[in-house]
Amino acid sequence: MKEIKVKEISISNNSPMTIIAGLNVLEDENMALKVAEQLKEIAIKHNIPFIFKASFDKANRSSIESYRGPGLKSGIKIFKSIKKHLDLPIITDIHEKGQIEEIAQVVDILQIPAFLCRQTDLISAACKTQLPLNIKKGQFLSPYQMKNIIDKCYSFGNDNIILCERGSSFGYDNLIVDFLGISEQKTFNFPIILDVTHSLQLPGGQGNSAGGRSHQAEDLARAAIALKISGLFIEVHPNPDEALCDGPSATRLEDFEDMIVKVKLIDDLVKSEKF
Repeated sequence: MKEIKVKEISISNNSPMTIIAGLNVLEDENMALKVAEQLKEIAIKHNIPFIFKASFDKANRSSIESYRGPGLKSGIKIFKSIKKHLDLPIITDIHEKGQIEEIAQVVDILQIPAFLCRQTDLISAACKTQLPLNIKKGQFLSPYQMKNIIDKCYSFGNDNIILCERGSSFGYDNLIVDFLGISEQKTFNFPIILDVTHSLQLPGGQGNSAGGRSHQAEDLARAAIALKISGLFIEVHPNPDEALCDGPSATRLEDFEDMIVKVKLIDDLVKSEKF
């Protein structure tokens, strides 16, 4: 069973769950610092390994008018501020080869977006950094096809791979999580993370933006963690109704602690000697 090390955090399907949490996209430095600080306090309080997540750019948008983020330069500045003040490991997604060299100097994990998970040149460039890669399974892929992406990473000399499930296309404007598919991906012996937030998404469900089912986040998180996986990916926002991107899928920040405490009870149980 592969184990990924990120600072003092051990990410594996046998280790205590890791929580990757944060903002869908950076809105401003002040908000990012406040959200990261609150999440860090919750993680320390409940002894949960925590990695902060935020995007500096959201290239895959429903509409040309959709908010994309502050961009690479401003994003790096904000990530450096979070590192300086909070000393947190950070994960962010990349969309183009030209972004990788600079962002890899700041963050601890590179994330390959679902729609780009088969882009060979992007994966090759990301592998060269030797950073761990969180590779989201495309909504259009079967669980078995992730083996081809694993093989690509091996060929490019990087086996620091985390497989991230985020639902599969199910008709128009809908996603469904295949839990048997998660079990199949576990046979590859790499850490599995469930992206709770984007599995709740209704792509294009609002016409020019995504809809979502944030009220079902806890149900999905409970079900996934019962499969004995490495952890969860959850996006939060102080006020999802005012979020600049993917608010309908985000968990309200004030609800995060209660949900994660309940999920941790399940994780502790399934990873105990009884199981």
